[in-house]
Amino acid sequence: MRRGIGTTALVAAIALAATACGGGDSGDGEKKNAGGELSGTVEFWDTSGDAEKAFFKKVAEEFEEKHPEVDVKYVNVPFGEASNKFKNAAGGGSGAPDVMRTEVAWVADFASLGYLAPLDDTAAVDNKDDYLPQAWGSTQYDGKTYAVPQVIDTLALFYNKGLLEKAGVEVPQSVEEIKDSTDAFKKNDVTPFYLRGDDPYWFLPFLYGEGGDMLDAEAKKITVDDEPGAKAFGVMKDLVDSKAAITDTTNGWENMQKSFKDGKVAMMVNGPWAIEDTLAGKQFKGDEDNLGVAAVPAGSAGQGAPQGGHNYSVYAGSDNLDASYEFVKYMSSAEVQKRTTEELSLLPTRTSVYEEKTVKDNQMVQFFKPAVDKAVERPWIAEGNSLFEPLRVQMADVLTGKTKPEAAAEKAGEEYAKLLKDGDWK
Repeated sequence: MRRGIGTTALVAAIALAATACGGGDSGDGEKKNAGGELSGTVEFWDTSGDAEKAFFKKVAEEFEEKHPEVDVKYVNVPFGEASNKFKNAAGGGSGAPDVMRTEVAWVADFASLGYLAPLDDTAAVDNKDDYLPQAWGSTQYDGKTYAVPQVIDTLALFYNKGLLEKAGVEVPQSVEEIKDSTDAFKKNDVTPFYLRGDDPYWFLPFLYGEGGDMLDAEAKKITVDDEPGAKAFGVMKDLVDSKAAITDTTNGWENMQKSFKDGKVAMMVNGPWAIEDTLAGKQFKGDEDNLGVAAVPAGSAGQGAPQGGHNYSVYAGSDNLDASYEFVKYMSSAEVQKRTTEELSLLPTRTSVYEEKTVKDNQMVQFFKPAVDKAVERPWIAEGNSLFEPLRVQMADVLTGKTKPEAAAEKAGEEYAKLLKDGDWK
């Protein structure tokens, strides 16, 4: 729920006051022992999933080896709960972590509330010219840097090579081709596609495919309720109604992954973060080459997938800022990013890491890097994170038959107008 102006200002003041008061030993946010070494505790909230969290926990705790007087408290927070949990803790002035893995859309949101420490001219920002420009863009708000890029990603079509070959189906280039393949897959008791119906991020390729977008940020115009928005909702509904796709509006991730890993569906749209979990499935374990990756299927107007990714941010109220800055510097370093790609096939945000042989040779990087280069940047505005909830509600209503596509697009536009009422949006 959007905060009122008065509440927002009050909470921001509390967070900034906490920064001024929480200075550890020196009174200015530093905490060092008598020898000048970093010390104290750095609490880190990691929002990575089950297939990734053990790696990031190990890497985070390695920071202690470099700084023996620092105790890293690693906490894995479920991604779906993390944004609200952080806002509640930061807004209440108690319980927020020193460092958090922030989804790219969260940065401007949190920064606008005064919850994040500016990182310009701190140790956290190390060799910023090495970062991909599109990754760096998501770290900026109101002319300041509030995050450091960790990984970058986009969505793509994952497909089961064996199932496509058995059905005699080529890798589809469009949504229409997915529909046309239904009968061929049905002969083998397989559904062509799993449509993620519970997460609005998965709505964006359909919206882009019909030539639309959520907003025209430059013109400050709401566009989700234009004709392409209605078409996108309609395309999703048609995939399900035609039996070309199955969906779930409440537990999409688990059901999608299980269906794809077990061979119940031949294709799904997903991102680099799903690679390790997918390869552990019975259709791919011991046969990693059976997993294919291609561009998301095009709609009637073209093809597009959203730019995503994650960053590291520092809480404005941390009482151990110096150690937190150094922790972010280490976690976002080229060394750690290289290892992240080697072990998890996640895409680095530093240009220098793409020159490493192990990264160059990674098959998933070979596909996803060109896809990322063509990905559609989302509007990096304070309300950007809030734009997804209206889409989630309307997606569920359309897929369950409660709302017509045109009405869903119109309702989403109305909700956007409420969210953006403090600006000059039209």
